[in-house]
Amino acid sequence: MINYLNENEEVVEIQHPELSSFLNVDDRSTDNPLLLLRPILHLFVAAAWGGAAIRNVEGRTYMANISILGLGAMGQALTARFLSQGHTVTVWNRTPGKAASLLAKGAREVKSAADATAASDVTVMCVLDYAASDSVIDDAASALSGRSLVNLTNGTPAQARATAERIAKLGAAYLDGGIMATPPMIGGEHALILYSGSKAAFDAHARTLEALGAANYLGGDAGLASLHDLALLSGMYGLFAGFFHATALVDSEGIGAGAFLKLLGPWMTAMMGELPGYAEKIDSGRHGVNVVSNLGMQAASLDNILTATREQGVATDLLDPMLDLFRKRVGGGFGDEDISGVFELIRRKSGKGG
Repeated sequence: MINYLNENEEVVEIQHPELSSFLNVDDRSTDNPLLLLRPILHLFVAAAWGGAAIRNVEGRTYMANISILGLGAMGQALTARFLSQGHTVTVWNRTPGKAASLLAKGAREVKSAADATAASDVTVMCVLDYAASDSVIDDAASALSGRSLVNLTNGTPAQARATAERIAKLGAAYLDGGIMATPPMIGGEHALILYSGSKAAFDAHARTLEALGAANYLGGDAGLASLHDLALLSGMYGLFAGFFHATALVDSEGIGAGAFLKLLGPWMTAMMGELPGYAEKIDSGRHGVNVVSNLGMQAASLDNILTATREQGVATDLLDPMLDLFRKRVGGGFGDEDISGVFELIRRKSGKGG
C-alpha cells in the first residue's frame, strides 16, 4: 500500500504490492541507488492513479510507518498527530485499554513492544521514566536490530547516554529527545522537540518528526537533548519562583495576582534584556566590565526585600538561597563585580574559575 495526500488533505491509498515494495525501500540504506529514483517514480505513480488530484504536500511524496510505545497523555498526542498527517501508526501500551480513540482514527494496536517495533522502521517511545523505558527496551530488544528508536522519555543526560550505548549493542540507531511542549501543543507552531544522538537516524526521519513540532538536532552526544531540556526547564522554574515570591508579597496586602501581573509582566520582560550581557560576561569570565549595579548593592537590595518579606509574614524560602550566594561572593572580594559573578559559585568545578 502507498499513501498520498489529495488536494483536500485526505489520505489516498494505492494498492500495488510490487510498487509499494519498491517505493518503500529502506531509508536506512543511504547509499541505495533506488533512493535517487524514488521521488520521480512517486510522482509518476501519483499521476497514473490520481491525476491532478494527487499532489505533493509540504515536500511529502510518501508516508512513514511509525510505531508508538507508550500511550500516556503525551504518547496519545504524538500518535494522534502522526495519524492526522496520514502516517501508518502502530501502537502498544503495557496497560491495555488506552488505544480505543486512536484505533478509531486508524491506528493499529499490537500485543507486545517487540511486535510494534517490528512493524516500523522508526519507533517513538514516550513513557514515565527511564526505569519504564529500560523495561520496554527489554521487551522490544529482539526487534530493534536495523531500526531506529526515538526515546522522548524525560530523564537525565547520563541515562540517555547509557541507553544509547545499550541500543547500539542491539544494532539499532538511537535518538534521545526532549519535548518542550504540553500534549495539546504537539503539532502546533510553538511546539519544540530537542534531539541528540544518531545523526543518520535524525536525517532519515527528520521530515516525519517535524510533524510533531520544530525539530532541533543538538549533536551526536545522546545526552545533549536531555541536558538542554532540563536547562530550559530550570530557567522556567526560576521564573516561576520569582513570580510566586513577588505575588505572595503583594498578596499579603490583599492585592490580587491578576492585577499585579499587569505590572510584573512588563517588568520581567524588560529584565530579559539584561540576559545577553550576563551571558557575554559568563562566557568571557569578565564580570567586572561595564558594571552598572554591582553585586554589593544587589546583595543589600535582596537583603532588604527579604526583610520586608518577613515583616509581611511571607515565607522567604524561594529567595534565601540566592541571598546566601550573593553574600558568599561579596565576602570573597567580588562585591564590585556584576551580579553575573554568582555564576562562578555554582558552575562545575572543572569550568572557568572565579
